[in-house]
Amino acid sequence: MTVTADNPPAQGSAIDAPDPRRWLILALLGLAQMMIVLDGTIVNIALPTAQRALGFSTSDRQWIVTAYALAFGGLLLLGGRLSDRLGRKRALLIGLVGFAGASAVGGAATSFAMLAGARAVQGAFGALLAPTVLALLTTTFTDPGERGRAFGIFGAILSAGGAIGLLLGGVLTTYVSWRWTLLVNLVLAAIAFAGGTALLQQSRGEQRGGLDLPGAVTSSSGLFAVVYGFSRADTSGWQDPITLGFLVAGVVLLAAFLAIEARAAHPLLPLRVLVDRNRGASYLAIFFIVAGLFGLFLFLTFYLQTTLGYSAVITGVAFLPMVAALSLTSVVTNVRLLPRLGPRPLVPTGMAVAAVGMVIMTRLDVDSTYVADVLPGLLVLGVGIGLAIGSSTNTATAAVAPDDAGVASAMVNTSQQVGASIGTSFLNSLSASAVSGFLMHHPPSVTVDAQATLYGQRVVFWTAAGILAAGAFATRLLFRAGPMAALRARARPARTAGPRPSIPSPTRRSSG
Repeated sequence: MTVTADNPPAQGSAIDAPDPRRWLILALLGLAQMMIVLDGTIVNIALPTAQRALGFSTSDRQWIVTAYALAFGGLLLLGGRLSDRLGRKRALLIGLVGFAGASAVGGAATSFAMLAGARAVQGAFGALLAPTVLALLTTTFTDPGERGRAFGIFGAILSAGGAIGLLLGGVLTTYVSWRWTLLVNLVLAAIAFAGGTALLQQSRGEQRGGLDLPGAVTSSSGLFAVVYGFSRADTSGWQDPITLGFLVAGVVLLAAFLAIEARAAHPLLPLRVLVDRNRGASYLAIFFIVAGLFGLFLFLTFYLQTTLGYSAVITGVAFLPMVAALSLTSVVTNVRLLPRLGPRPLVPTGMAVAAVGMVIMTRLDVDSTYVADVLPGLLVLGVGIGLAIGSSTNTATAAVAPDDAGVASAMVNTSQQVGASIGTSFLNSLSASAVSGFLMHHPPSVTVDAQATLYGQRVVFWTAAGILAAGAFATRLLFRAGPMAALRARARPARTAGPRPSIPSPTRRSSG
């Protein structure tokens, strides 16, 4: 890799000693990532209050969440490649400023359109910020032992952020204002911006050339169509022609995207990032984990508030034991187990343990208590997800070429976003169908309504357990056996910089 005054070596590169401030950098990156993850759930708690304040309809309410998801999910791959091209320090600072600016507009919103538009801009800058954070983590920590510890902490942030968002959203909405669920990002972004300016050096991949515009258009359009299709299915049903049209269009566009990437001179997503079995299995594992986990957050939150009568704040506190178990397990796994065992025994086992935790949740009833019935399932889920999520994130970015770090990181976030969209819409639709079916076969009453809700919840938890079990089975087949050092050596790309050699051919095309 060429080193110049404008392009100093990436942190943690082979020709640099480890950055003595790398643990401060981890704190900075963790704060930036927490801001992104929080926004997936923190605003949800505030939505009913915001709806009353701004006077928009219940049917419009979903767009406050969907606008963010569509922009974030649709632009992730482009954001990852822009991170590689702009330089990661510059991309991080741009992302923080843009995200904070959109949050300020959303916090000051006086209408539905203003709030929804701000959320879409948040998502767009989040799509630049998220892969940049993970790429910086990848290039900062290259020592296997330190990398394991760093990714364990990072994996805990990824998984725990949703629960923390519920708690913080409840506290801010109850004791301050719903607007602070957005305005809090200004404080977080300001701290992260100051830290990024002081701690980070500019680093980027070596690859040059034009941006893959056909790939950017097809990937962004395809991901947008898939995320929108699943979001629409949540409200309009799976047989709705528009829902089906978007899903079909999304599949076609993503297939076209892969065909373009196979032939492009400077691809947006080099297929070498995907073909490694461990990396592909890691992306798949993250998809399954998030799809199942969002079912837990959504429906257990509803259960705790409506059946057990918890406030929004106490509901958030109720998730903290799972967060603690997840964080501890993730760090220990990445530091002690992953370097020795590799991902193959850890990720599938973690997903299987998490599936058992979901099965425990199917026992919840109107007479259940938190300590005897909810807490055991949360602890089992925390241990299982902690085993799987940090190991998957670490493996997904291991031995990636420097100029591919951003896009490989973007694929981690894409797996999360698509998993969240599919999991939420599919489980919501499943619950609605189960509740309707139950009510059709029982005479209406208050008791029957409560039983129907619990029945729909049990169906969701059983299905989430099945999703996690399927992920455990699939990843057990895909992951290679062996310790991480051997797997990194096998996965290390032959080309680490510069454009790939080519032989002139009438079929070869450049997308730049």
